[in-house]
Amino acid sequence: MGVFQMPSLGADMEAGKLVEWLVKPGDAVHRGDIVAVVETQKGAIEVEIFEEGVVGSLEAELGSTLPVGAPMATILAEGEAPPAEPADMATEVARPTPVSAPPVAAKVPEPVNAPQPAVIGLPASPAARRLAADRGIDLSGISGSGPGGAITFRDVEGAPSEVAAPARAAPADAMAEMRKAIAAAMQRSKREIPHFQLSQTVDVQKTTDWLSARNATAAPAERILLGALFMKAAALAASKVSEMNGHYGADGFAPAPQVNLGVAVALRGGGLIAPAIPDADTLPLPDLMAAMKDLVARARAMRLRSSELTNGTITVSSLGEKGAETMTGIIFPPQVALLAIGAPRLRPWIVTDGDGAPAQIEPRQVVTFTLSADHRVSDGRQANRFLAEVDALLQAPETL
Repeated sequence: MGVFQMPSLGADMEAGKLVEWLVKPGDAVHRGDIVAVVETQKGAIEVEIFEEGVVGSLEAELGSTLPVGAPMATILAEGEAPPAEPADMATEVARPTPVSAPPVAAKVPEPVNAPQPAVIGLPASPAARRLAADRGIDLSGISGSGPGGAITFRDVEGAPSEVAAPARAAPADAMAEMRKAIAAAMQRSKREIPHFQLSQTVDVQKTTDWLSARNATAAPAERILLGALFMKAAALAASKVSEMNGHYGADGFAPAPQVNLGVAVALRGGGLIAPAIPDADTLPLPDLMAAMKDLVARARAMRLRSSELTNGTITVSSLGEKGAETMTGIIFPPQVALLAIGAPRLRPWIVTDGDGAPAQIEPRQVVTFTLSADHRVSDGRQANRFLAEVDALLQAPETL
């Protein structure tokens, strides 16, 4: 019998509030199944399970706040019987408890035209109610798939988009808690990780020219943003410079066998979160672009999965095409590197053709890349090699 515990959903998490169970005792579960919804300072997160078996019991009650590592459920192996319940406990449970009848109150007549809230009396999880409120969805029009017909988070999530209103910004108190969590995580990062930074300004004129030509013949839904090429170059560079890709833990540095690229996403109303795209270095550009759009949309709607917050191996933070020219970032532990990308700028640039022709000064689009790295794992030589890889990849955008 295994015990499913409250997972750590990021370096800034100490506890989470259980707001929805998506399984019940007797349900079969498989690796990657979503079994619960947990609320943290950064919103409601869908929690996955990473073992096979059958749910034996649910050990945590809805609404309870559980520290990381607290037991949430027991998972039985195939063919394993649940532990026998002690006889005295079974007797106690079976014994009916007398309940006093409440006093009968005088019935107060209601106005005939009094408005009645449509959701009163409807069984629905707290996460489902919150999502419905954020999207402006009437719960009375949704069929519940949970126990006893209860409406779940997924039922609301699958409601027709035409009845959904845009998500509202998080309330001020929730945003304050998020800022506290971010501050605590970044304080820990700066205190425990010996950061060093290297910057390199890269001529990206070939990249922007290639992208403009490609997008000119593509349908609007198939166009790619410049940021997708930067992300792909970063992922490929991380796959070649292993010292930038992995986790640092109690046993030191463990390089990752794949590149799970964290994408820093600015949330509506403030705050930041960095979910990861798995195997980003192997994705074709259109697939990487689609994954980025999906991740950003779900991050801002607070509909991320736990693995997306914990599996990142290196993070990229970009200011987009309109922002500051240069920035530096703080590493997300337990990762060991973060690449910060400034906004493109048109600058006079010395250009050579590589064949000995006289150098010329031309207006070129350039971008400054700043790598923050962990000095326990790497030094300037590896960091410089990483930035050189990014530069070389962007000089041949058709190969990305």
